[in-house]
Amino acid sequence: MSSLAEMDPVVPDWTGPLIPSGNLRRREIVSRAFTGMATAAAVVAVAMLVIIIFDVASKGSKVLSWGFVTSNTQGAVGGGIANALLGTAVIVAFASLLATPVGILTGLYLSEFAGASSRLGRFLKLALDLLQGLPTIIVGLFVYGLIVVAQHKQTGFAAAVALSIVILPLIARSSQEVLALVPGSLRDAADALGVNRWRAVFGVILPTAAGGITTGAILAIARAAGETAPLLVCNSVYDPNATQFNIFGHGVPTVPMYIFQAFQLPGSDPINHVWAAAFVMLLFILLANVGARILVARSRRKLTG
Repeated sequence: MSSLAEMDPVVPDWTGPLIPSGNLRRREIVSRAFTGMATAAAVVAVAMLVIIIFDVASKGSKVLSWGFVTSNTQGAVGGGIANALLGTAVIVAFASLLATPVGILTGLYLSEFAGASSRLGRFLKLALDLLQGLPTIIVGLFVYGLIVVAQHKQTGFAAAVALSIVILPLIARSSQEVLALVPGSLRDAADALGVNRWRAVFGVILPTAAGGITTGAILAIARAAGETAPLLVCNSVYDPNATQFNIFGHGVPTVPMYIFQAFQLPGSDPINHVWAAAFVMLLFILLANVGARILVARSRRKLTG
């Protein structure tokens, strides 16, 4: 009888307190280790950003002033960068007009109309991924052969087309991801009410995702504003001392080309101008990011209010 009692399994006490086992303790240690590593990586990334901003600001402060931003370039690097800022704004604005509607509609098609088995949808996703990873110098060379060679001159229009190709996949993919986050219950409710699909998309789904789409578009445009490679082959011939708004007839001064050309000049004064122009571009990107966050916050308040 005693041998049979010894063979009976031990029944655990389910009403007793939970005691962490060795496996649970190991998982807690691993979890804390990875959390610490992720936090350290985030701190390093933020620290690198702060170091870069401080370094650019300190080196550009020798030249940076209100007159540097509001006056035109004089000579090689004299004066300011007002005409380059206006040229950059005009080219980027035209590129945005070309790329933003196409990008949003492409993301809308992939998210709302292309099924999982759609061949066109799979092809579009592959094409967008390839365009997104394509070096911008190749985009510039493509536009050079397509437009510059045909017109026998470099123009701001060619640069805008090149930048629109850079912007397009970023806006399309970000729009697709944001639209995919819209709750499916909204689509089901629209279908249950018998609302036409296009009316549901433009009346319900797009307003819900408007904040995220706007954020993605602003970030894509801010990135394109600092591109130099497409401008180098499509918009590097221009009058650096003139303010140009006609992007179809000739080249237009831009800040990236100002930085590229001034960096090649001898002496310390051109380098100081380069750092000051770079700091202005950093401020532009910072303001674009802050503006995008404000738009997202306002959109969320409208949806929840």
